[in-house]
Amino acid sequence: MGRSLLIRPEARADLDEAYRWYEQQREGLGSDFLLCVEEALEKIRRTPELYPLVHKELRRMLIRRFPYGLFYLMEEEMIVLLAVFHARRDPKRWQSRA
Repeated sequence: MGRSLLIRPEARADLDEAYRWYEQQREGLGSDFLLCVEEALEKIRRTPELYPLVHKELRRMLIRRFPYGLFYLMEEEMIVLLAVFHARRDPKRWQSRA
């Protein structure tokens, strides 16, 4: 059994923004994006230490099929998702959340 997951409001806003953008590109693509995110989050919950540190204590997992990374912190009993960012965005934006 994995750790519990807390999605910070900023990360939820990132997810909503990406979902809307993909849905505008093609109906159903936003749902595909969310399914890939859910799959990635489950992998993080099971083995959070598997993914690399990218800034201080912040880790990143790249999402399959979409150019996004999930940025999270490992706490004793919880995973905290801080950001869901497109790979081409300025890294200073997600680093400021760490």
